[in-house]
Amino acid sequence: MKIQLDNYLNNNLKLHGALIGISIHSQSSGEKYYNHFGDTRLHPASNMKLFTSAAALSILGEGYTFQTEMRMTGFIEGGILKGNLYLIGKGDPTLVPSAFNKLAKQLIKNGINKIEGDIIGDDTWYDDNRISPDLVWTDEQYYYGAQVSALTASPNDDYDTGSIIVEIKPGDTIGTKPTYTIFPNTDIIRIENNAVTAEVAAEDELIITRDYGSNIIRIYGNIMFGSEKRREFMSVPEPSLYALDLFRDALKKQGIVCDGEARIGQAPRNTQLIFTRKSIPLSELLIPFMKLSNNGHAEILVKEMGRIVYGEGSWEKGIRVMKRELAKLGINMESILIKDGSGISHSNLIPANEITNLLVQIQKRNWFPVYLKSLPAAGAAERMIGGTLYERLQGKSVRAKTGTIEGVSTLSGYMKTNKGNDLIFSIMINNLLNEEDGKLIEDEIVEIIDRFG
Repeated sequence: MKIQLDNYLNNNLKLHGALIGISIHSQSSGEKYYNHFGDTRLHPASNMKLFTSAAALSILGEGYTFQTEMRMTGFIEGGILKGNLYLIGKGDPTLVPSAFNKLAKQLIKNGINKIEGDIIGDDTWYDDNRISPDLVWTDEQYYYGAQVSALTASPNDDYDTGSIIVEIKPGDTIGTKPTYTIFPNTDIIRIENNAVTAEVAAEDELIITRDYGSNIIRIYGNIMFGSEKRREFMSVPEPSLYALDLFRDALKKQGIVCDGEARIGQAPRNTQLIFTRKSIPLSELLIPFMKLSNNGHAEILVKEMGRIVYGEGSWEKGIRVMKRELAKLGINMESILIKDGSGISHSNLIPANEITNLLVQIQKRNWFPVYLKSLPAAGAAERMIGGTLYERLQGKSVRAKTGTIEGVSTLSGYMKTNKGNDLIFSIMINNLLNEEDGKLIEDEIVEIIDRFG
């Protein structure tokens, strides 16, 4: 295998000017089978999530749930809450529109049909630093750069927290504006639609963007007449207000009258608990998190670890917890640099050898089956099995985490070779001119490992 891999790396023109680190170990013994610049620190992209999920399982446990509380001040008289209603977020990324409807129905079950006070969203479980460290500011408008809040909402069962779905359809005639819808419908976002339905237009001629820090989504350019609708996931500028808006809308749908205003604030200590909603357990949340590489989940887990261990839901405290726990797992913390939980930062640095080291060490943990199940399975067509590998490495027995940011492509995980050997591998490629080339290179390297390993 070494000869074949060396020949491939030395003769691949697409690797000229790029940096690549490869580490291959035996899954059972941990013995090193192959090393190519395995000690060189490289940007991991979403391979960072391998570390975040391991730390979260170790610290929080596979059965951990996120909670959302409804609390009140005052008293209930004749179906009227004579006081304020508080929606207290504690990091739950699974609050979809239907969840808010269920919360509203729960109020009715508790005898509340009218609220004379305010509806107040409390997001103080985490700090007020919403944007991931070192995030490229142009990424903030998209779902993968969404702001992180203890009180947030998701548009779908992928739990793309802090984002909405914008759909644009061509107009009925050439020269007219396309139509658009947003889901879930929310008053915190405004749409400026200046796009035109054209006789001929390339897909990239339609632009959907949101200015940094703005609540205005702009649609402009051309969309081809008769073409399929375009769908884009856009982040919202204030996830706490977004969640509160969906909650208020759910109350209206259930016929609950609200006399006061909806606002963000902190619940006083003397509130009375009405109801606690629990999310799916971490073992289940890991599926969309790892299969679909959800950045928001990663950063929420970092802040949650900080809150649980140090009483502060911040990146600083969460990363401190991660470092401490990863050291316990046998990672050489002097060889890596962690700046976030998702890997979107270009400042994260990890050698391929430390990724394989992690993947070797965690096999001893009782939560390892949950971890392994969460990794994308190569070639599996079902979305929540194949994930980001559903179209890659068909017929190969591979479970691995993908990673992509500008100039970076990574792939690390577990595989059974054609000869029946169980291996752990990490492939990290940096300084690429085209990340798609990186994916092709990774797949060709895995093919070599599968054939000769």
